[in-house]
Amino acid sequence: MKNLKTTFLIFALSIISGVSYAQEKPKTVMPWEKGKLKVSENKLFLQHENGDPFFWLGETAWLLPSRSNRDEVGFFMGETGKNGYNVVQISVLHSIPSMNAYGHWALPKGFDFKNIDKPGEYNYWQHVDYIVESAQRRGMYIGLVCVWGGPVQNKQMTVEDAKKYGKFLAERYKKYPNIIWLIGGDIRGDVEPEVWRTLAKTIKAIDPDHLMTFHPRGRTISTTWFNNDDWLDFNMFQSGHRRYGQRKGDGDYPIEENTEEDGWRFVERSLKETPLKPVIDGEPSYEDIPQGLHDVNERYWQAEDVRRYAYWSVFAGSFGHTYGHNSTMQMLRPGYGAAFGAKKPWWDAIHDPGCQQMKYLKKLMLAFPFFERIPDQSVISGTNGVQYERVIATRGKDYILVYNYTNRMTEIDMTKIPGAKKKAWWYSPVDGGVEFIGEFDNGKQSFLHDSGYRPGNDWVLIITDASVSYVNDNLVLSDES
Repeated sequence: MKNLKTTFLIFALSIISGVSYAQEKPKTVMPWEKGKLKVSENKLFLQHENGDPFFWLGETAWLLPSRSNRDEVGFFMGETGKNGYNVVQISVLHSIPSMNAYGHWALPKGFDFKNIDKPGEYNYWQHVDYIVESAQRRGMYIGLVCVWGGPVQNKQMTVEDAKKYGKFLAERYKKYPNIIWLIGGDIRGDVEPEVWRTLAKTIKAIDPDHLMTFHPRGRTISTTWFNNDDWLDFNMFQSGHRRYGQRKGDGDYPIEENTEEDGWRFVERSLKETPLKPVIDGEPSYEDIPQGLHDVNERYWQAEDVRRYAYWSVFAGSFGHTYGHNSTMQMLRPGYGAAFGAKKPWWDAIHDPGCQQMKYLKKLMLAFPFFERIPDQSVISGTNGVQYERVIATRGKDYILVYNYTNRMTEIDMTKIPGAKKKAWWYSPVDGGVEFIGEFDNGKQSFLHDSGYRPGNDWVLIITDASVSYVNDNLVLSDES
């Protein structure tokens, strides 16, 4: 009888409080509960230790440590998570000296970190801790640039400083499950390479469990300098912010003429190197930034441009993508001078179209068998286009994905995957919508969406063996991670 009364009391209280014990919300599984991040066996992707895929969708907030208070950090992380991003790239020491929004210096005693934390004081590094912890609570990783390239190029950090700094960073942040180390910071790897290697090796020796890469200068890639280094787990390139034909006195120009927007070339080049390592665009053209950066009277990159950079890179073989916005990367708000013609505060910029549309790329890539995917331009029948006419294809064993930026008529060789019958859909990078095209006999077939030809009218063509069921009209997909 006593047990019966107790059960009735719990049931009555649950009704009064509005809680249903039978319908409790499932516990959210944090990504690192699947195990730490590692490189996949085929050296093309990242995954968790339990085998689940990790599609990197990055947001850029370089100046978050120096320009934002705790309330702003919390709001930013919350909205960024809602937008589908799972990595936030920050620069923790963007300049030397560096001060945060609370007036605290990063290096009050140079690179002497003894007794850096004082009782009762909320210092610069505790604010960085808060940023990492805020991302952790929301299941997001922090891509942590240790020091921007400028101070190193200006010899404000020596090799000995790098040893001290690397030791401090590794010992402080190795306990967090959501750290990804980004050595470099908008700089070529052959500028003070001994400093970068010392910083990387020092961190890696203390913290071998977190992945590490190098963030390079525009139109360059880490593969050029560090692909053979053991500390480099994956390659990163910065496709940059120039449009076709823009040079602005670059001197020893590191890429082919009139290929400034062809981010896919870096992917193809990197995947030919030995040893093979995964690759990603860590800084493409930002939304709402002048083309070429330097002249605010130039045209500004728009949502369709950031979509193109993303799909071109991923379909060429990148394991993920980092998005950026002119205002958000510098965490612009009233009271700070704007760079590169930025006008809106970051809390408005995170609602801009391109920022909102990146999640549809992540959704698409996780909808299909992940680790079998390869870039395959032989899917495009005939001669491919150049510049904006370039069509990019990727495929698995029984599916093909084709990105078409201008919606030009394109013939696809469907025999590249098995099946006597094929089904096809259009997928919109703008809103994630799906339109069923039809079922076709195996062979070559031309496709053209009925919305007309123009740059920026981009579509993804999905083709599958008719016997598989990855797609329906709402793109209700198998397993989004």
